[in-house]
This record gives sequence, structure tokens and C-alpha cells, in this order.
Amino acid sequence: MLRVQMKPSKMNAAAATPAALGYAMPAEWEPHAATWLGWPHNAADWPGKFAVIPWVYGEMARKISAGEDIRLLIRHEKDKQFARHVFQSVGVDLRKIRFVLHPTNRGWTRDTGPIFIKRQKAEGRRQKSETAIVHFHFNGWAKYDNWRKDTRVPETAAKLLGKPLFHAQCPIPPATRHLPLATRPFVIEGGGIELNGRGTLLSTEECYLDPKIQVRNPGLGRKEIESTLKDYLGVTNIFWLAKGPKGDDTHGHIDDICRFVNARTLVLVREKNPKDENYRPLAENWERIRDLRLEDGRKPVVVELPMPAPLYFEGVRLPASYANFYICNAAVIVPTFNDPNDRVALGILGELFPDRPVVGINAVDLVWGFGSLHCLTQQQPL
Repeated sequence: MLRVQMKPSKMNAAAATPAALGYAMPAEWEPHAATWLGWPHNAADWPGKFAVIPWVYGEMARKISAGEDIRLLIRHEKDKQFARHVFQSVGVDLRKIRFVLHPTNRGWTRDTGPIFIKRQKAEGRRQKSETAIVHFHFNGWAKYDNWRKDTRVPETAAKLLGKPLFHAQCPIPPATRHLPLATRPFVIEGGGIELNGRGTLLSTEECYLDPKIQVRNPGLGRKEIESTLKDYLGVTNIFWLAKGPKGDDTHGHIDDICRFVNARTLVLVREKNPKDENYRPLAENWERIRDLRLEDGRKPVVVELPMPAPLYFEGVRLPASYANFYICNAAVIVPTFNDPNDRVALGILGELFPDRPVVGINAVDLVWGFGSLHCLTQQQPL
């Protein structure tokens, strides 16, 4: 088990941005060195259902570890022993699990974990790939108070792996700053961005441009947010969809709505029942997607992905979506909801990923935490 105690590394705020140094965020389907997960321990995320959640992790780990290592964030030895028990019970090869001792508030590693960027650097006559990490200063989705342990995960990852760590910064709006050219930490979450690895990034206005609800970067407008995303993720082309489905605790994360499956093809969820409360918001995304052009000016191929029937627990509408799949080396794991459209969604994604199996993992209990498979994972590229 790895204990990380060193002082965090930090790039100088005046240093060149990742984009200026040639870094960019790879696409999720590119080869991984590992997947990061955070062992679940906060029962408040799944009240009344927490006991089953570690076993969902076990099934996820079984599929993911078939093709790559898993770096599992744990709080202490007790977490480690329970995780080993679960993984052994479901047939996970424990040699593929790398335990990382780091206290966490929650296990939503897509939003709290390290976001990796990559560049090719000349080494003599050869090109060598290098990876680094961007710290986007998670703040509990600008909603919850218990996030200060989670926001340090990128620092732990950078120290553990010996990677450069870029602290994302943005200008302080003139109306609120006290010093010229002052900056402050820039906040996004991994579930709020979707990239094709060639220069195009998708997000939603609901999540990052709403001036009143869950405001991650107060005072910043579209221009400043886009500029900062380009600086730290190496993208050149940004497109905004409208809103996410009902029940989304993050206020519009893109990974419940629209996902790239390759550099030129994306899936977009659609609700066909005009009486469903998701019908109009998701229809607006379909209207907007007509205007999307990729980084080279071409139109993408857009494939419809169905929505499951409304899923409720204790009277609460849950953000059940097939778009919350995760692409790992050995498979594409897709949340399923005991719904007739499970088979339809798996079939669509199976045709779009001919290079790896597409498998369903029951997420009826998991989504009670207002997130699913993609929300729990974060890829580490080779």
C-alpha cells in the first residue's frame, strides 16, 4: 500500500500553460495505464442502499482490471481489507489493484481525481510521450461542504507517479480583484467535459455558464471559461449543449447526455415521450447539435441513444442514463436499469465499439447516489 506524505509539487503560476507546452487531454478510448477509483465509504451518498455499493465496485473492477491496473484510493487498512475481500469474492486478480492511501470525502473520482494530459516530446530522433496532471480544484460541485479531502487527490496522484502538476488558474474578474493580473483557482469536474482527443470539447451551459446555480467560477463568462479550458486541456474547439436530465445533482454534467465514441462520432441521448419532463431539455440538445462542427470544420456523425423509463427511489427522480458508460482497455462498461431499453442501448454501443466488448452493469442501486459508472472512474493514459 502506498502512503504519500511528500509536499505537493506545483507549477509556477507564471509558467507556460499546458497547451503552450504541447500538452492536450487524450480521448478516453486511447490506451490506459490504469483506471483510478475511490473506494466507497460515505453512506450518505446511498442512504438505505450503501451495503450493495461495494459489490457494484467489485463488478466494475472485474471488467476494468481485465485490461489495466486499478489505482484504488482508500482511507485506511480497514478499507483495504474489505476491498480485497470484495474483489477476491468476484474474481478480481488482486495483482492488478494498486492501493493508494489517501483520505477522501466521497468516491466520485471522475470529478475529484487526476485529469491527465499528454504530449509528444522529441528525444533524439525518437518521439517520447509524456503525461502530466491538471488540478482543477474540485469544490463539491459548488453545492456541498465536504470536499476538502477530495480536492487534494490530484496532488497525491502527481507525487505518487512523479508527474508534473499544473494548477489551473483563471483571471479574477476586474470588478472583484484587488491586484492587477491577479488569478484564482479555476474549477471544473471531469464529468462536465467531453473530448474527442483531437481538439474538440463539449460541455453544457447549464453546468458552467449558469450565473446563479452551482456557480463554479463566479464572475467568469463564456469567453474566460473557454480560454482557460483551451490553456489547460489543449483543446481548440468548444461547443455548448443546453441541459442535462432531471435528477442530475451536478446541474448538467455532459457525461449523462453526450459522449464521443471516436474522433468523429458521438452518441446523444433522446427522450421520445413528450410527457416526460426530460423531453424538452433533451430535445433542445438535438436542435443545438446540428450546429456542431469539429475542430477541422466537418460535421460529426450523431447517433441516438435512448433513455430508460423514469427511475425513482423514495419519490426522487434519478439521473439514469446510458451515456454514463466508461471506456476501458478491455471493455466498455454501460449502466443498465432493468429496463427494456437496456438491450437497445447495449446494441447501439456494441456496433460503435467493434474493438472491445460492450457489457452492462446493473446500476439501479448505484444511481441512487446521483451518479453512475463514468462518474466513479478516471483514466490514466499510457
